[in-house]
Amino acid sequence: MTDDKDVLRDVWFGRIPTCFTLYQDEITEREAEPYYLLLPRVSYLTLVTDKVKKHFQKVMRQEDISEIWFEYEGTPLKWHYPIGLLFDLLASSSALPWNITVHFKSFPEKDLLHCPSKDVIEAHFMSCVKEADALKHKSQVINEMQKKDHKQLWMGLQNDRFDQFWAINRKLMEYPAEENGFRYIPFRIYQTTTERPFIQKLFRPVSTDGQLHTLGDLLKEVCPSAVAPEVPMPEVCSWLPTWLLASSAEGSHLPSLWRDWEEDGPRLSQQGAENRRNQSPGTETLFWDQVVASDTENVLCLNSRDHPQIHRMVGRSGVGL
Repeated sequence: MTDDKDVLRDVWFGRIPTCFTLYQDEITEREAEPYYLLLPRVSYLTLVTDKVKKHFQKVMRQEDISEIWFEYEGTPLKWHYPIGLLFDLLASSSALPWNITVHFKSFPEKDLLHCPSKDVIEAHFMSCVKEADALKHKSQVINEMQKKDHKQLWMGLQNDRFDQFWAINRKLMEYPAEENGFRYIPFRIYQTTTERPFIQKLFRPVSTDGQLHTLGDLLKEVCPSAVAPEVPMPEVCSWLPTWLLASSAEGSHLPSLWRDWEEDGPRLSQQGAENRRNQSPGTETLFWDQVVASDTENVLCLNSRDHPQIHRMVGRSGVGL
């Protein structure tokens, strides 16, 4: 990971265009204009909103200003969650810019922790780093660092300095092969459909038989609901030519596959639309909406509006892939 600098930079410099709007019930001396920022996904709201505070405080009386907090569509935004996590949990399907509402009063005590200073954010961040290193390296790496290294790590995040941050963070990400790598993979899975704030369990990077685990393996074990089940192939309408569904089990060889499709494809697509309109209620029949031939990839790709998760490919020799 430490060598994939282009990937690391792309992740680090990920930005979310955001529009901050003052809550309508806040008292102002004149109209408060919205304020726009590009928020770094890897940072925290309370680290990057000083300009937001200054912008809105200019139109407010000092006595009407208390601790600032933010909400999105009625949900208070937790300052100890990274910005990218908040956006993905609450607003990933909404149009950009991300519209955040700014409050200076009525702090939601039951929903949010107070954040009186950046020292609190630093303490939270370093606590997470130490927890992760305890799982990966038995805390050996973080404990061998000097205090100035901890400070450099934090200041790199706070000031959005990639090189400053990764000069220290690379030590925490080293994967010692001679020690079979990390002891456990530190992770948290956040979900919007559960009362649990997140899922966190012990998970080794390598299986008992020596095979490297994948992200899919982790999800199947700790969050199986996040993995889409295999969808059984429904009955295929009789209008679909048999050569398009040929299987390698019989060793099929159909040299005219592409020529036949080029001649019949448009007609069959139109016929599929007509068959859909004439389908009897309650029948389980799959209609292919799009069948695309590709000489460069030697496959036919079939896509269905009825079952968008099904994407079937048939090879040049009729092999189902």
